[in-house]
Amino acid sequence: MTAPQHHHEEEFAATGRANFRVWRELIRYAKPYRMDFVRMVVYAMLMASSYMILPLLTEGVVDNIIYGKGMDWTVYVIIYAVVVTVVAGVVALFIRTCGRVTCYMCHDIRKAAFLRLQELSFSYFDHRPVGWLVTRLTSDCDRLSRIFSFGFFEVVWGICFIVFTATIMIYKAWALALLVLAVVPALALVSAYFQRRLLRTSRAVRKTNSQLTAEFNESITGVRTTKTLVREDENSAEFAGVTEQMYGQVIRNRLLAATYLPVIMVVASIGTSVALWAGGVRVQDTAHLTHPFTIGMLIAFVMYARQFFMPILDLARMIADWQLAQAAAERVVSVLTAEPDILDSPAVKKRIADHAALGEAVAPTVAEDGYANQIETIEFRDVDFAYNEENPVLMGMNLSVKRGQRIALVGPTGGGKTTIVSLLCRFYEPTGGDLLINGLDYRERSLHWLQSQLGIVLQAPHLFSGTIRENIRYGRLDATDAEVEQAAKLVCAHEFILEAGGYEASVGEGGAGLSTGQKQLISFARAILAQPQVFVMDEATSSIDTTTEQAIQQGLEEIFKGRISFVIAHRLSTIRSADVILVVRDGHVVERGTHHELLAARSEYFELYTQQFKHEHEEELLAEG
Repeated sequence: MTAPQHHHEEEFAATGRANFRVWRELIRYAKPYRMDFVRMVVYAMLMASSYMILPLLTEGVVDNIIYGKGMDWTVYVIIYAVVVTVVAGVVALFIRTCGRVTCYMCHDIRKAAFLRLQELSFSYFDHRPVGWLVTRLTSDCDRLSRIFSFGFFEVVWGICFIVFTATIMIYKAWALALLVLAVVPALALVSAYFQRRLLRTSRAVRKTNSQLTAEFNESITGVRTTKTLVREDENSAEFAGVTEQMYGQVIRNRLLAATYLPVIMVVASIGTSVALWAGGVRVQDTAHLTHPFTIGMLIAFVMYARQFFMPILDLARMIADWQLAQAAAERVVSVLTAEPDILDSPAVKKRIADHAALGEAVAPTVAEDGYANQIETIEFRDVDFAYNEENPVLMGMNLSVKRGQRIALVGPTGGGKTTIVSLLCRFYEPTGGDLLINGLDYRERSLHWLQSQLGIVLQAPHLFSGTIRENIRYGRLDATDAEVEQAAKLVCAHEFILEAGGYEASVGEGGAGLSTGQKQLISFARAILAQPQVFVMDEATSSIDTTTEQAIQQGLEEIFKGRISFVIAHRLSTIRSADVILVVRDGHVVERGTHHELLAARSEYFELYTQQFKHEHEEELLAEG
């Protein structure tokens, strides 16, 4: 299945202009390693200075051979050996330093991006494929860290090399030097021309790469659905389309880069050739010159001229790499600077800080935000919600719940049941009305405190790679082994866990080694272990057989005592003991009451219940037959 296209992604303008704001944002990740960058500058200057000596040595050797003047041969050999040794040592040091900075910066950027993803609201993930996010934390971070370390060194080395070489050329033969430097404006124009086009194609490559990663992710995670529906050929065709698009974008980018460097080389060669011709003329006329121009000096000057353009060619390649890094930087920064839609207000943060300053002097009945820790009441007051303005999902929701009460939500799919509990959990916030906890707007309470009071069991539970014990303990990391096993026994998971190899058995990636029903039982145990004040079950027993469900219900009766519980269920037989049943349809609560009251009303709930009871009765008769 083709990954959805999201034109509202944080894509920077698809122009050829570089966005320096993103680099300013990323520089703070380089600041902890400022001394390493200072070392790189020193290494770059040493390396550039060492290369300046080699043409002078060549000049001396040539003139010694032709004119019989200069130092002794052994002196040239010693100097050459020292220069080569220094260059080799500097190269080893700069590779080590750049490698260290690359690893450290990549680690820091990835860590910051991952932490930011943990903080972001559910709405951020609603419109971004997993592959899009994975690319940010992998290949994009790699490219950025390398451009900051190796790229920085090459730029500093290149600038030092150009300045030192130009200075020596002007000192030795300023007229020839001007001939060489005359091509620099042409190089600048060529670079400007290609820079914009490289940046535009680089952004296209990174965007298509994200789509390709998303395709990979969807294909792997949905492989069972693909095979069940025999969609292999169609998926392959769709993936081939994205791959073809990637191929075209990469070819365009590489063609530009491949053209850019040869053009730079041709322009540079023109300058060197002209200098060689003019220098040859000076050698011929050296007898008429005040300051003789020897063959050794000409060879040395040509070497300097070639050296002058060598870092320019490297910088040209760096510009091509930087364009790709620019696209990666824009995407990584879009994650690092993303702000959660749901945050604690400044007033709440101040109360949390004040509470933390009190330390152990605070009573255990007081929450981290300074208000009561015990949740006594929850109230929905004229609550509206919409994911976008055109399509309201919930309208005029009113409900008051006290501690110890159980609320059941029933109704057709898409009616708004899950939205109600998502608002309760503050995964989203109401777009209208108020949601109150203990009579106070829940936006005045700590988000961390509220969500730590929740125990949630979803219809499609997620397990992490690891053991069964680790997955249950995820609900409360300080729980003992005995508490983990007690939670499993409460939800009738203990027996199947022992049969599966015990609590140390691996569940596989995403719980692949377990059935959906078994994963739901572990998810139940995990939620119970957290000892929540508010318990939320969203179709939590849909994949569990009836016998196990009945056994779980007995354990849940004890768990529900003293807690506020919200249960979304399609099996209406499981919610008959609920204190209040809400029938939700098209974003409205169309009925409310107890099981017996709603049956007596003989309206929507009555129809749902009798149809389901009839269906279950028919299944029982067929099973007996």
